[in-house]
Amino acid sequence: MHTYRLLAAALVSGAALMAAPAAHAADYPNKPITLVVPFPAGSGTDAVGRIFGQELSAILGQTIVVENKPGANATIAAAYVARAKPDGYTLFVTTNTSHSAAPWLMKNVPYDPVKDFTPIARGGNLPFILVVNPKRPWKNVGELVADAKKNPGRITYASGNSTGIVAGATLADRAKIDILHVPYKGTPQGLTDVVGGQVDFMFTDLASGLPFVQSGQLRALAVSTAERSAIVPDLPSMAEAGVKDFDLNSWNGYFGPAGLPPEVVAKLNAAINQVVAKPEVKKRLAGLGFDAFSSTPEAFAQFVSEQRDLWGKLIKDAGIEQQ
Repeated sequence: MHTYRLLAAALVSGAALMAAPAAHAADYPNKPITLVVPFPAGSGTDAVGRIFGQELSAILGQTIVVENKPGANATIAAAYVARAKPDGYTLFVTTNTSHSAAPWLMKNVPYDPVKDFTPIARGGNLPFILVVNPKRPWKNVGELVADAKKNPGRITYASGNSTGIVAGATLADRAKIDILHVPYKGTPQGLTDVVGGQVDFMFTDLASGLPFVQSGQLRALAVSTAERSAIVPDLPSMAEAGVKDFDLNSWNGYFGPAGLPPEVVAKLNAAINQVVAKPEVKKRLAGLGFDAFSSTPEAFAQFVSEQRDLWGKLIKDAGIEQQ
């Protein structure tokens, strides 16, 4: 009889434990959510993440706290999220930097971009543009390339993320020029030095670079994609500018740690899709140079896997060695 009671108690206890995550997911969220950004305040991902955070807060009925953890090609933030409790209260808004490029750019990345995260939804794309200091003589990419060929190793380019690193190296490879890379911890710092004339040019996301172009502090020469961007239709593609086989884009998306409950993933995915469906939000994001759209978690997971392989090829083709 005593044994039976112990067994019954154990079964009840086990059932309660199994029901706990489901009950927790059902009332999610019931406290503030932290949204980790892997780049500094003022970067494109930060600006976009804060808009999404405001909208998600209104939809979910909880405060979204944006926390910046920049550095090391976004791997500091990614490792932090990968180690977080998978309860939906630590989320990650990131780009191809942490999930597509860093594993190929760095020898020791402290996480697996596929196994250590739960894909939630795409957020959209951050198109990149090539910008130069307006005091430099180049009015187009062809003039920059010609000058670089006359002065090997003397023209400098800044980078604040992996897209900037790979774009500069790809330009050097495709155009057969020798240019000097100057890495920065984040895009805002790099842009500051291009504006100040300490560095000659930079590939930057539209969200960060467009205000400087509009104010005349920088001159934009081209977009980094194979086709022109609807956001800046007057800018030529790199192919139109004379650099063939050049197509780089920065994607944006939302993750949780591995093991996020399906109910939480579904609720967050629905909320993100609701955000990008708002015309006024899409217009506001487009004003920042961000092309907003979303996806299912399954489609996003497949995309992340494909992008990891694609960026591995881009980095190998550009001749970039792991650091």
